[in-house]
Parts: sequence; structure tokens; C-alpha cells
Amino acid sequence: MDTRSWFEYGLTVQPHHTDYAGIVWHGTYIAWMEEARVAYLQARGMNFADWVRAGIDLPVIDLGLRYRQSLTLGQGALVKTWLEPFRGVRLIWHYDIQRVGTGLTCVEGTVTLATVDLKSRRVLRRLPDGLGEVLQ
Repeated sequence: MDTRSWFEYGLTVQPHHTDYAGIVWHGTYIAWMEEARVAYLQARGMNFADWVRAGIDLPVIDLGLRYRQSLTLGQGALVKTWLEPFRGVRLIWHYDIQRVGTGLTCVEGTVTLATVDLKSRRVLRRLPDGLGEVLQ
């Protein structure tokens, strides 16, 4: 049984998401994953700007995608994401991008972010109080 708590972010494929044939361009899925991450934080009462104000950058240090099925112009998509329990200095996000109404997985992905001090550019070993709790 899957005990993960998925966060769901819905959207509709727009013309600017696609190539000339109306098929979603592969890089669009990465942008949707980021949108879902930001929405996840907002749903927990934290804007991405809060991280910046706290002096923290979250650069991508690893990205993996597995394309299974294309989405096309006008279709609904559901970006499902969950965050592994936060330990150490990495935030590991998992994604399942599905076609709405079918539950068919179109893209699976994982993105790993590092916590970095904006000024020194050094990896943070500990988050400021209040930020880590949002991630649990």
C-alpha cells in the first residue's frame, strides 16, 4: 500500500506548452514540476520568496525524468508530487504527471534540491527555525 501523501497540481495543456504538432515539448514537464513545488510550499503557508528572504537558495543538483506517454494540446494534466522526509541538506521531490481522467502516467520524475546560503554560496547543514517544519 502506498502511504505517501501526494500533493496535486492541475493544469490544461496550452499552445505555448507544445511543439508545432500540438505535443507537449519535453522541457515543459520540468516547468510544471517547478510550478507544483511552488504550489506545494504555498499550500503549507510558505512562498518561495520566504526562502530567499531567509537567505536560502534551492538550486537543482539532480534531475531525472522518464517519459512514458505524450500529452497533447487541450488535455488536462495532473502533476502529483511528494517530498521525501527532509534530512540533511537535500530536498528530494518525486513526481507523477498524469493525464486527467485516465490516471495514465505520462512522465515520472525526481528532482533533488540543495539548501545553499545565498551570500556565501555554501551548502547549509541546518535550516533556520521554521523552514524545516514546513517541509514535514
